[in-house]
Amino acid sequence: MRRSLKKPSSSMHGFRMPAEWESHEATWLGWPHHASDWPGKLAAIHWVYAEMVRKLVDGEKVRILVNSKPHEDRAKRFLRRACADLNKVEFFRIPTNRGWTRDFGPIFVRRDKPIPQSAIARFRFNAWARYSEWKKDDQVPVRLAKRLDCPLLPISWQGKDVVLEGGSIDVNGAGTLLTTEECLLDPHIQVRNPGMSRDDYETVLGESLGVTNVVWLHKGIAGDDTHGHVDDFCRFVNRQTVVLCQERNAYDENSRPLAENRERLDSARLEDGSKIEIVPLPMPSPLYCDGQRLPASYANFYIGNAAVLVPTFNDSNDRVALGILSEFFRDRPVIGIHAVDLVWGFGAIHCLTQQQPALNVSCNEVRRDECGS
Repeated sequence: MRRSLKKPSSSMHGFRMPAEWESHEATWLGWPHHASDWPGKLAAIHWVYAEMVRKLVDGEKVRILVNSKPHEDRAKRFLRRACADLNKVEFFRIPTNRGWTRDFGPIFVRRDKPIPQSAIARFRFNAWARYSEWKKDDQVPVRLAKRLDCPLLPISWQGKDVVLEGGSIDVNGAGTLLTTEECLLDPHIQVRNPGMSRDDYETVLGESLGVTNVVWLHKGIAGDDTHGHVDDFCRFVNRQTVVLCQERNAYDENSRPLAENRERLDSARLEDGSKIEIVPLPMPSPLYCDGQRLPASYANFYIGNAAVLVPTFNDSNDRVALGILSEFFRDRPVIGIHAVDLVWGFGAIHCLTQQQPALNVSCNEVRRDECGS
């Protein structure tokens, strides 16, 4: 069901969250260092990051968060060996707890009038209301707003700061946002904002991200420790089209939740009242590590200026998924990135990245003396 949201407040009026396929100034990453995210696999993860950077710098800057100069030097060694163009990489020495930049990194919004301007919507981060280490990650948007000389727009509800992760939402840039009830509305499990209702969330999302229409899906996929992030199973690929994961094995635990999400999308509408075009995206065969189901999904792709990076899993459906996504991004290559090791951290490529939209007049130049050289 389509619902018109409240008009954004005057303090935020005119800002919107651009779609991921709109032009970027940069992609943000946090260089991995939290070894327990990938037990015994951290060295392999460094190579995955290096390959991602190598592909992304063909079309935009890559800005990497590092904890210290030794951490930066280590990252540079991997990037040089992977033949990534370091002239297009900028390092920011800002400490992090972990590397999931999609969720704790800055959510950029943009407006074009009266002059083009970027800002950071200041949502809070509490490690998915699940883990204890998060205070460094939570401060990243604040510290980056200062470094970039970019306005920071606090987001609150009834006098309380609002917690929201970037992976819990997906937008088409024209007014419609996807999210899940499991992630934002569950009153008992991993509760981000106790007491916030559906209407409260819709008001906050409208005011902060410029959306006028929220489509509520039900549940996420098995193995997702975020409790329902939408970027693991349903993504916009253009203003009117989503790819939605489909599990053909009726006995798999993802089958029914994904089918229910399909039913909801069938009855949902876009911001202009038109139907959403739904393209099924296959799921890879289930992946496990130490008996734990992993959230392996082709929907966790990232749309860069010069390439779309898609997680692959040595699976027969890898080629199928790449082919489907290639139909929607004919202006840039769709590239598979090996993610069998990566997903052991319970996330993949989209979870690691965060886009910074381009402007005709961008935020003030980065103060070079405050970031790594």
